[in-house]
Amino acid sequence: MSALVFHPASDESRSLAEQATQRIRELIVTLELPPGAPISERELMERLGLGRTPVREALRTLAQEKLVAVYPRRGMIVAPVDVGDLAALSEARRTLESVAARAAAERANENDRAVARALLDELPGVAAAGDERLLIELDQRIHRHVYRCAHNPFVESTLNEWYTLTLRIWFLALDRVARLDDAVAEHGKLLQAIIDGDARRAETVMRRHIEAFERAIRAVL
Repeated sequence: MSALVFHPASDESRSLAEQATQRIRELIVTLELPPGAPISERELMERLGLGRTPVREALRTLAQEKLVAVYPRRGMIVAPVDVGDLAALSEARRTLESVAARAAAERANENDRAVARALLDELPGVAAAGDERLLIELDQRIHRHVYRCAHNPFVESTLNEWYTLTLRIWFLALDRVARLDDAVAEHGKLLQAIIDGDARRAETVMRRHIEAFERAIRAVL
């Protein structure tokens, strides 16, 4: 086996690859590229207005994130979604994300708490709007902020990947799932626990939030 050689990309190529990754990831998560759909590098290049290299690097990254499935000599497809994925993801998230919430409450600095307060202030408007997609967008920002507040890059990277996989399942159930009003209240309690530095409450609220989300999605899948 040949030795692994690391070739750092230039700033420009890395930026284009990251841009491609983010845009293709969004297409997959929002189901514009549905599970099982064949993936054409050329079509993505035309759609995104990017070259072959950043698109290819993006697909390699997304394969590592389990959003793209690669079959030798057969090509690539958008990774299928199995209902069993929800249980496995929820089990993993319930464990690590609860720990992250506890760490976030313990380690959040003043800037972290200021962002948490701003997110908390947004919750009533989103609840009043009754728009599930607005809730999804805010849900993303809240969870990713909690991960950052834990100040552990390994935990943050892992949870971001798991959250993205969970988000795709949410989009699959979006038209059938009941309004997640309880999730809004749970977000408020979670953010307040981090602002207050209450580690035990943050951990408990996060665990209950993930369990409730799994029940709501499982009921319609």
